Amino acid sequence: MNINIVAGGPGNLIPDLSEYREKDAFWIGVDRGAVTLLDSGIIPDEAFGDFDSITIEQKKAIEKAAPGLHIYQAEKDKTDLDLALSWAVEQRPASIRMFGISGGRADHFLGNLQLLYQALQRNVSAVMIDRQNTISMFSPGSYTVLRDPVKPYVSFLPFTETVNNLSLEGFKYSLNKCHIALGSTLCISNELIRSQGAFSFTEGILIMIRSTD
Repeated sequence: MNINIVAGGPGNLIPDLSEYREKDAFWIGVDRGAVTLLDSGIIPDEAFGDFDSITIEQKKAIEKAAPGLHIYQAEKDKTDLDLALSWAVEQRPASIRMFGISGGRADHFLGNLQLLYQALQRNVSAVMIDRQNTISMFSPGSYTVLRDPVKPYVSFLPFTETVNNLSLEGFKYSLNKCHIALGSTLCISNELIRSQGAFSFTEGILIMIRSTD
């Protein structure tokens, strides 16, 4: 099962959600994101939030449509998205894709980036997707990257103090067991030169960003 979480970020940054309607897709709407799903013709399987940013009519529509509804007080220790992601991770899905969580307020975006780490710690693959970027996070290991003509630029950034023995193969700018420190811009805006490439590292946490421009 793949879980798709749609939050209430700027609508102009949310991609066409119909592209992610696989047979086994499970949809979660977070606050205004549940409205986005309904507007896209997708019934949320679960909805999370305090729903204080939508109209009474929209809230009633969500209550009527969503089989699972989780309503919280506005004042709480976790964000609505954090609560939704924690629930999703507990389902042990094949992957979690999150939409509507970039753009807008910088504090929300940086907080949402931490949620990728939360999922990674639970050994669940999670990715943030908008029209311009796809952001994912990795623990040490070896990985394959396929060329994406829509998002051809690939950047790697350390999430931890260091990322050790980073190697890039099949990229325009290759690396061989390089140590990357927090704050480094060495691996910004790379490109694949073949249909697929690979990267590996032995220590640290690595962010990969795939971008349109």
